Amino acid sequence: MDDARILVIIPTYDEAENLPRIVPRILEQDERIDVLVVDDASPDGTGRVADAIASREPRVSVVHRKGKQGLGRAYLAGFRHGLSRGYGILFEMDADFSHPPESLPKLIAALDDADVALGSRYVDGRVTVVNWPMSRLLISYFGSLYARVITGMPVRDATGGFNGWRRHVLERVGLDRVRSNGYAFQIELKYRAWRAGFRLREVPILFTERDTGESKMSKRILREAVWRVWSLRIRDLLGKL
Repeated sequence: MDDARILVIIPTYDEAENLPRIVPRILEQDERIDVLVVDDASPDGTGRVADAIASREPRVSVVHRKGKQGLGRAYLAGFRHGLSRGYGILFEMDADFSHPPESLPKLIAALDDADVALGSRYVDGRVTVVNWPMSRLLISYFGSLYARVITGMPVRDATGGFNGWRRHVLERVGLDRVRSNGYAFQIELKYRAWRAGFRLREVPILFTERDTGESKMSKRILREAVWRVWSLRIRDLLGKL
């Protein structure tokens, strides 16, 4: 195990245009960073694009999954891959440039005195989101507020997906017990880390809506997030988290 090694996990589904652009930008942020692409058999050939990048760049690897299994399952596969290979820090990050690669250094620095670094769109009383329709912004903002009120978790951006985890956090929270799959996955993992006593630190980022491809948001994902927050809180109160 090497605490200095950093793995950035990128789940992909139809990101063939974005992947060749974002991977070099990630790698240039820190020489300790490697990239893992977790592809869900993308119809647009993202998996083949990822393999081509990995064949040229030894700091890139690829996990292929059989079909579209969801964001949460992709990250769990990526976490297990990274933990088994001794990475000390593991990041979640989107492939569509909504999470700026240039913010990675300050998130890494935040882990000097925290266990989890959260790229936050709603910290310090500011909303740092670009090109989102008002309806989407309100769903995201009040979704995070809803999660914070129900769970008591002191995190402004509970649904954010640009997060860095020290390996001991992921080893402790019980990845096998995580049940959420969509955006609720982000809430559940943060909640489990907070309830386990780990230090979560929010770092402001500028979130920009994707300029290529389509959003993966759906009504099913939203419904899961709504009921899953209550499920987490109730299971916690019953000592079954």
